[in-house]
Amino acid sequence: MRRILKALVRIIFIAVPLVLIGTGAGIVWLSRSLPPGSGRMQIDQLTDSVTISRDENGVPHISGASIEDVFTGLGFAHAQDRMWQMEVVRIAAQGRLSELFGAQTVNSDKWLRSMGILEAAQSSYDMLPETSQRAIRAYSNGVNAWLTREGREFASRLPPEFVILGHEPTTWEPAHTVAALKMMSVTLASNSTSEVQRLSFARLGLTPDEIDDLLPALSADNPPPLPDLTALLGLDTGPLSGAKSAESAQSDFIPMGQYEKMGASNNWVLAGDRTKSGQPILANDPHLSLSAPSVWYLTHLKIKGPEREQNLVGATTPGSPLVLLGRSNELAWGLTNTASDVQDIFIEKTNPDNEDEYLTPDGWQPFGKKQETIKIRGGEAVSFTRRWTRHGPVLPMAYMNIGQYLPDNTVAVLQWVALADDDLTFDSAFTSVNQTSVEGFQDAMVNYVTPMQSIVVADTAGNIGLIAPGRVPVRDPNNLVMGRAPVPGWDRDYDWKGTIPFEGLPRQFNPEMGAIGTANTKIVGADYPYLLTFDWDEPWRQERINELIVDNRSPQTTTLSQVAQADVTSTAFASIGPRMIALVEAKANVDPKALRTLKAWDYTMVRDARAPLIFMAWIRESMKGIYADDLGAAFDPWFRARVDVMQRLLDGQVSRDWCDDRLTVGQESCADILAAALTRAISDLESRYGEERSQWSWGKAHLSAGAHAPFSQVPMLKWFFDIQVESAGGPFTLDRGLTTFSDAESPFINTHGSSFRGIYDFSDLNKSTFIQTTGQSGNPFSRHYRDFARPWSDVEAIRIPTDPAVYEMSVKGTWQLTP
Repeated sequence: MRRILKALVRIIFIAVPLVLIGTGAGIVWLSRSLPPGSGRMQIDQLTDSVTISRDENGVPHISGASIEDVFTGLGFAHAQDRMWQMEVVRIAAQGRLSELFGAQTVNSDKWLRSMGILEAAQSSYDMLPETSQRAIRAYSNGVNAWLTREGREFASRLPPEFVILGHEPTTWEPAHTVAALKMMSVTLASNSTSEVQRLSFARLGLTPDEIDDLLPALSADNPPPLPDLTALLGLDTGPLSGAKSAESAQSDFIPMGQYEKMGASNNWVLAGDRTKSGQPILANDPHLSLSAPSVWYLTHLKIKGPEREQNLVGATTPGSPLVLLGRSNELAWGLTNTASDVQDIFIEKTNPDNEDEYLTPDGWQPFGKKQETIKIRGGEAVSFTRRWTRHGPVLPMAYMNIGQYLPDNTVAVLQWVALADDDLTFDSAFTSVNQTSVEGFQDAMVNYVTPMQSIVVADTAGNIGLIAPGRVPVRDPNNLVMGRAPVPGWDRDYDWKGTIPFEGLPRQFNPEMGAIGTANTKIVGADYPYLLTFDWDEPWRQERINELIVDNRSPQTTTLSQVAQADVTSTAFASIGPRMIALVEAKANVDPKALRTLKAWDYTMVRDARAPLIFMAWIRESMKGIYADDLGAAFDPWFRARVDVMQRLLDGQVSRDWCDDRLTVGQESCADILAAALTRAISDLESRYGEERSQWSWGKAHLSAGAHAPFSQVPMLKWFFDIQVESAGGPFTLDRGLTTFSDAESPFINTHGSSFRGIYDFSDLNKSTFIQTTGQSGNPFSRHYRDFARPWSDVEAIRIPTDPAVYEMSVKGTWQLTP
């Protein structure tokens, strides 16, 4: 026995140190996947040398003799810092996520393959002018130069994700860059979601007026009454069974992280006669899903051309060389999602005698078909037949549970401008930033297709303007659905009748007000002759921008713009909060402490306050208590804070008694439901954060998601890869912070907020400020992986100077690329 114990002791004293040494060596080997701070590399396609100098914030200052050489340098820098992120983007665009992540993403891959995004990207690339193709090829050369380099001793050639998943990236092709831009359209085009929701409500048997209660139009709009969808499409009605939860349905069709289908933003521009400096000010903060790393990568590009030196400064998306948000020597531009209706779902009848045919106005026609095989990590490959009609690709039956809602012998088809094979958006974006005037910038957008953006722009001559470029379908006057719900594919009245001409797109130049602001709600007046959408965002942020900026006649400064970007006053909650409190005050058993806290609240959603957390929990439970019994399986996909819906309810302007619980015998009033909801909300908060309410705060509950794809889903790795900080704001504040109410585990996490903030000061453009959500590096071993997170949460920012005499003082490393 003593010999056995001695042997065990020897094993422990030998094996444990060996394991620790091996683990430490592996960590060191992985950590050396970070690119060296400085180096040299020869790239044959360069025409002259390129310098990449990274400053103290990890921002690269890339200088070269031509735009192509500089784009090669940017591709090189993107690959050094964000190669895993780029790989996920292009794998998603190809519908190959399951090769990396296994069976959980098969439905995503089926949807992405059905859309044919990569094929559309290749067709678009083939149609681009040679100047744009040359720019994309130059960028690809830079990416591939880094990918094919020789490794250094005792260091991984690739970031940790590639090593953990055993994945090797292939050559970056020019079409991958166009596909990366098209994936932004996947993020921002969400009209099909509203269409499916209306379809699900009709399938439940709700009337058009009841559907309007749930998805109301703006008061400024006057849409035609929604037709009876059950009669239009031949729907059965009744309870839905076997529906997935919202989390399950969404995860099946969100192609990872930042490509969740949500988009919002703020921007504004002020003419010089509205500012203290006498020069324009432009501000922009696009709202996207909060991912790790950030969707944005800050950069400074310096093109030392023979005629003039051009600087481009701002935010790029890894995978593309375009400075999508930023400034040049003469211009600054900022984007918000217009949220135009560029998608229609068509219900196609299939031939009961021949499933390979569908009905058109001219009779039965064959489906287009292609067999697809999806390889699955750790599993057997899955094959399916991808089909399409004259309108577009057939949606998988599992897409948002749409198969549950359809009549027999029908399929759903998506028509979407992003799938056009003549999409020259890259060329418009590439050409526009090289203009020197607002009007030149606007005119350069003539070939822009998708995603439609409301772009504010200013120039050094003092001009300001707006243009919302994009391809928007024109619908037949006989089509009373007008994009709000699926329509019959066999009736030509519902076919698109062309698109809005470029001259008819929303456009402003030096408006009399001297200010323009947008926030995803209606941007055109009642006299605008075309339909953009009836599904505008609620107007709360727009009204707050008008109050603080557009209608504020005091001299504006960049400091005031920064204050506005940091604004967390929820005018939306202030519009319903007092009314909800008044309804429950007289009820027995309502928590008096909670009521006192809410009554004292000023409706600012600051991090260290309890009231925002209590109110968000109350809204969450109220929405469940009022609507879940009516909507059943259709509730979760619709479930979020909807103040416009609650206002209609509190005003009594509804088509049914939503407050009465249909699952009980008695009849409940709205006061009954709201009182019970507050009690449940307090109980829920106590179970999550403890009974000591002094320890509750909005910031602790409202951590920024900073979700990594895919290791946010792996508990052992999540702590290392995710980036979370306390954050302020809410669903209707300028400093926005959306939550996912249907996420039972983390319903208050900030999943979607300001992904970038830029403020451009035309009194001195080098004083412009920038910030994104995480850091410049996508490698968690880097000190620049999360160093922006706290400044972002505090609404702080950095400057990116263009003068080498200034930025070279903070340079921490330089790469020289030579022909």
